Amino acid sequence: MAVTLSGARVFDGRALQDGLAVVIEGGKVAALIPEAEARDVTRVRGILAPAFLDLQVNGGGGHLVSGATTATDLATVCAAHRALGTAGVLPTLITDTPEATAQVIAAGLAAIGTPGFLGLHLEGPHLDPRRKGAHDPALIRPMQAEDLARLCEAARRLPALMVTLAPESATPEQIAALAGAGAVVSLGHSDCSFELAQAAFKAGARCATHLFNAMSQMGNRAPGLVGAVLAGEAAAGLIADAIHVHPATMRAALAARPDGVFLVSDCMAFAGTDATEMLLNGRRVLRRDGRLTLEDGTLAGADLTLPQAIATLVQQVGITPERALAMASALPARLIGVADRFGAIAPGRAAELVLLAQDFSLTGVWSGEDWLIAPA
Repeated sequence: MAVTLSGARVFDGRALQDGLAVVIEGGKVAALIPEAEARDVTRVRGILAPAFLDLQVNGGGGHLVSGATTATDLATVCAAHRALGTAGVLPTLITDTPEATAQVIAAGLAAIGTPGFLGLHLEGPHLDPRRKGAHDPALIRPMQAEDLARLCEAARRLPALMVTLAPESATPEQIAALAGAGAVVSLGHSDCSFELAQAAFKAGARCATHLFNAMSQMGNRAPGLVGAVLAGEAAAGLIADAIHVHPATMRAALAARPDGVFLVSDCMAFAGTDATEMLLNGRRVLRRDGRLTLEDGTLAGADLTLPQAIATLVQQVGITPERALAMASALPARLIGVADRFGAIAPGRAAELVLLAQDFSLTGVWSGEDWLIAPA
């Protein structure tokens, strides 16, 4: 039975359009038609957009991705984010032991087919301790042959695999092997030079992790990793909470890179809960005033949802709603190769939609053939 949603402005993945109705049948978008031609409609108000994709979530629903994570835990994380408007995520393991990495990969393989599970993001342990952020420096180490073999096998078997590494801790040959196996290699937690970053991108890296954070900054004579991203063609994730990156800095970066910068939440297990504290490798993470920090004040992920990030971009940075919405949907879908299913409202795409108020707050989530979160 077909359902027709009418009355909202429709963001189809490229532009906001008025006067359109969205016809859904069999869990997919069947058509976009003029509202004047729609019959037996379900009336909605606000902005109807493709549900979001988040390529960096450290947890959700009270579960932090760790060496104890199971496929059931990954389902909990995915479900928490679907209720926040995110149709698909890459659950993210930060720097840990080889055994923890192997366990999370095994859990990921067992979770294939779970609603919302797009693959995994392994952020470390092959980083630069000089840019460790909240990662445990005792667990950071260069990539070895057995690490490379494990990651390449995972890349071949998982729907998607993103690997954040520092070019100081992996050779161009290792980066090329990972890319050749299908992994999205992302540079991050790195104090590398502009030249070393360029060499890594040439070897096959095609992304940067949480732009500006935990990386070498752009100077007048040493552009660093930030400069290599802004002057190049690699994609880059951005935590748009106005805490990790100042709005003026975001504005400059988005002017330099009209395409390719996408939104991530970098959220922790707090997502979808009211918890105020959690443990990260035995260290307390505190949730206070919109920030997540270790006890020493180091930022430890973000207390952020993608609708909040979109609002920040539009209201504080000054970009268009269309661009902000695309940064949470079409751009990440393209990066990990799922643009045939997600990131647009178009015939044949999955009927995974969000309904937003004019201030971009989330008011409804449509998943498949019905409301997952019905608008009030």
